[in-house]
Amino acid sequence: MSISIGMVGLGDFGGEFIKLFKEHPSVDRIALCDLNTHLLKYYSRKFEISETYHSLREILKTDIEALVIITQPEFHASQAIKTLKAGKHVYSAVPVASSLEECDELVRTVERTGLIYMMGETSYFRSETVFCRKRAKEGSFGEFVYCEGEYMHDLIFRMWGQRINQYRYGIEWEKHTHLSIPFMYPTHSIAFPVSITGAHMIEVSAMGYTYPNEDWLQRYLYPNKNQLSKKDKESEFCNEVALFRMSNGAIARICEFRKIGHQTAERFRIFGTKGSFEWDVSGSRWCHIDNWEPVNVENYRDPLPKPLASDLGGHGGSHAYLAHEFVDSLVHNRQPGINVWEAARYFAPGVVAHQSSLKDGEPLKVPDWGDAPER
Repeated sequence: MSISIGMVGLGDFGGEFIKLFKEHPSVDRIALCDLNTHLLKYYSRKFEISETYHSLREILKTDIEALVIITQPEFHASQAIKTLKAGKHVYSAVPVASSLEECDELVRTVERTGLIYMMGETSYFRSETVFCRKRAKEGSFGEFVYCEGEYMHDLIFRMWGQRINQYRYGIEWEKHTHLSIPFMYPTHSIAFPVSITGAHMIEVSAMGYTYPNEDWLQRYLYPNKNQLSKKDKESEFCNEVALFRMSNGAIARICEFRKIGHQTAERFRIFGTKGSFEWDVSGSRWCHIDNWEPVNVENYRDPLPKPLASDLGGHGGSHAYLAHEFVDSLVHNRQPGINVWEAARYFAPGVVAHQSSLKDGEPLKVPDWGDAPER
């Protein structure tokens, strides 16, 4: 069985996935879609793709079976919902939505349409995460006790952050927009404990950190309070930390940092009653009660179709696996690993954590939409 794919959003990140979907042996037709005519011409020539469209509305009128949506984060949910209602399957970049209300609408739309939705969370297919999921399945962790997930990404004084936002919103970006609340983009860190343990967050207490005496931050980066409610007190958090209770009784600490003297990195630690795993910039280690040993997690990757195996792409080699997971789920009519119910469990805890941080750490319940049904 072969399928047709439409790529919507051809920016820096979206452009990295064109080759992966085009070369997948189960994709027999691929089209490109972007509002930017120059990008559309560039990528159509580069990858020899003749079928192009200039808007989401235009490509939704075609008989293409599935769309890969890699646009600005605030459009993900609304564009995914439109695509599902048009009868097409959806792959969306992270995050799944911009609010709990959008998240709920998206879940309900997937339920009503019966179509496949997948969120492209890179942490899910990092080799460190795959290694831990396999160890968890074997029972090597024992009972899970404590988990940590962190996403370090200094955006305030990095030229990369300024360049990306000026690319998205125009050269005058600093004068009319701002970066988002750290915990509104929580999927890179929360995906680790949730996907490995199979449990989800049910309650949270969180705190926010405000970088002091920084004029640029105060003028341009925030107020990020506008992403929630006018009733919320002013929020100028550049870093947020949350402590969660999980559905299996374990405790999880999640950090989202946007002003930090550290290289951009995801990192996590998982502790069980029999064994534990630690991963940071120094490497990966499997820990026993009496000893620890370094682990070459690359040896635990799953096989891929040959055209994709030669170049795994960025974010720890996760890109090729994300493309294959979506295509394979369509071909075999199965739920992808990062289905909409799983995606909601990566996103909703962050929204509620920020609400808690605005209330000085008040414990709050995290909503959940349940497990994915069998197809």
